[in-house]
Amino acid sequence: MAMTTMNAAVSFTSSNSSSLPATSCAIAPERIRFSKGALYYKSNHVVTSKRVFSIRAQITTETDTPTPTPAKKVEKVSKKNEEGVIVNKYRPKEPYTGKCLVNTKITADDAPGETWHMVFSHQGEIPYREGQSVGVIPDGIDKNGKPHKIRLYSIASSALGDLGNSETVSLCVKRLVYTNDQGETVKGVCSNFLCDLEPGNPVKLTGPVGKEMLMPKDPNATVIMLATGTGIAPFRSFLWKMFFEKHDDYKFNGLAWLFLGVPTTSSLLYQEEFDKMKAKAPENFRVDYAISREQVNDKGEKMYIQTRMAQYAAELWELLKKDNTFVYMCGLKGMEKGIDDIMVSLAANDGIDWFDYKKQLKKAEQWNVEVY
Repeated sequence: MAMTTMNAAVSFTSSNSSSLPATSCAIAPERIRFSKGALYYKSNHVVTSKRVFSIRAQITTETDTPTPTPAKKVEKVSKKNEEGVIVNKYRPKEPYTGKCLVNTKITADDAPGETWHMVFSHQGEIPYREGQSVGVIPDGIDKNGKPHKIRLYSIASSALGDLGNSETVSLCVKRLVYTNDQGETVKGVCSNFLCDLEPGNPVKLTGPVGKEMLMPKDPNATVIMLATGTGIAPFRSFLWKMFFEKHDDYKFNGLAWLFLGVPTTSSLLYQEEFDKMKAKAPENFRVDYAISREQVNDKGEKMYIQTRMAQYAAELWELLKKDNTFVYMCGLKGMEKGIDDIMVSLAANDGIDWFDYKKQLKKAEQWNVEVY
C-alpha cells in the first residue's frame, strides 16, 4: 500500500491594506480513497478564518504500486587493449628523470632532414602500452625565463621496450630546422634537445598519456596502419608486439597492413625491421611505401600515401566493411582528407555515405586518428 502526505500553504493579502496581520485557516486532513478505479471523497470539518490557510491531505490506495527498478547503465566494453591502462602517472610539475641509453640517426646522410631513434631508461616507472605517448621537458628556459613546456611524442617501442625488460621507452624524432620569414635559421627546441642527447644524459619524462591509439584486443583483427614520417612510431610498437615478441595471452593471427609515406628512399624508417617481419610472417604482414619525390602512379601523379592506397581502394573498402578491421592514422594532418577522397566514391557505389559511415567506425573504435 502506498501512502503520500502533502503540505501546502497559500497566502492571501488584504484588498484594503497590506499591513493587516495575516491570520490562518486550517482544513482538517482530507481523506481520498481509491478502490478498483472508483473515487470516494469524504470531507471532515473545516475551520476558517481570514487570510492564510494551510492544507494537509493524505492519500491512500489499496492497490500495491511496486517501486520501479532503475534501469541499469550498460557499460561500454572497449575493443581496445584498455584494461588497466595507466595515464598521467608523471606530470609536468613532477616529471620522471630517465637516462638516455641509445641515440642514433636512422635516416641516410642525403635524406631531407634527420630522424633519430632514441632509447631512455625508466626502470619500470612508466608502465605504458602500445599506442600511448610520453611527454618530454627539454632542459633550459624559454625567452621569458620560464622552464620549457612539455612536448608529446608517440612511443616507438612495445610495452616491453627495445631491450625486452619493460624498463625502457623509445622515441622516433625528426630534428626540426627551418628558415623563417626573416631568413633566420630556427631550431625546434625539443626536437634538437632530443636529437643532441648522448648516452648517459638525463631526460625529464611525463605520462604515459592517451587511449586513442591503443591496439585492438582481437588477435585476429585486420589492422590497417597509415603513417607519414615519424608517424610510424606507434605502429613500430604494434608490429614489435605482433611479430617480434612472445606473449602468453596474445598471439597475432590477423592481418597487419602498413602504409608508410616518406619523401625519399633515404628517408625510409625501420625498413630492415619490416623486411624481417615480412619474411617471418608473409601471410600476416603487408607493407607498402609511398615515396613522393621518387615514385609516381599511372597518371604521373606523385606517390603520396593516399595515392598508394588508391591502388588498393576496392580491397581496402571491402576490409572496412568488416567489424574486426581497425584503421590507425598517425602523421601529417592533411593525409586524412586524401583518404576520404578515395573512400567517398567507393562507399557511394554501395549506396553508403562515407562520412556517415566513418562516424560509425569512430564510434566503434575502428577509425583512430592522431595527426599534427
